[in-house]
Amino acid sequence: MAEEGERKAALEVQADGTDGNCVTFVLHDEDHTLGNSLRYMVMKNPDVEFCGYCITHPSESKINFRIQTRGALPAVEPFRKGLNDLMGVCQHVLNTFERSMKEYRAQREEEMQ
Repeated sequence: MAEEGERKAALEVQADGTDGNCVTFVLHDEDHTLGNSLRYMVMKNPDVEFCGYCITHPSESKINFRIQTRGALPAVEPFRKGLNDLMGVCQHVLNTFERSMKEYRAQREEEMQ
């Protein structure tokens, strides 16, 4: 267990074999919110043969996230792309929400006058 003041790594990588096509990423302090969203984004890649995750135990906030790719593509590439794509989707949702809130507040202000 990490001592007070120490931070444990947010990500561990466990590779099977030497080619890097089948990798388990261990994500600390995460749950189904990230796990299922990231799995969806990674599975959109046609070079990904398998992608899944599991929560090790309900009392732990740790995800085992496994990716297996076809061909010579290392598993870390679709993982990185999935994270970047998910960040883009989240940014789009945030921008849309903020724009809608701004329009709503302007409309309410006009109604009050």
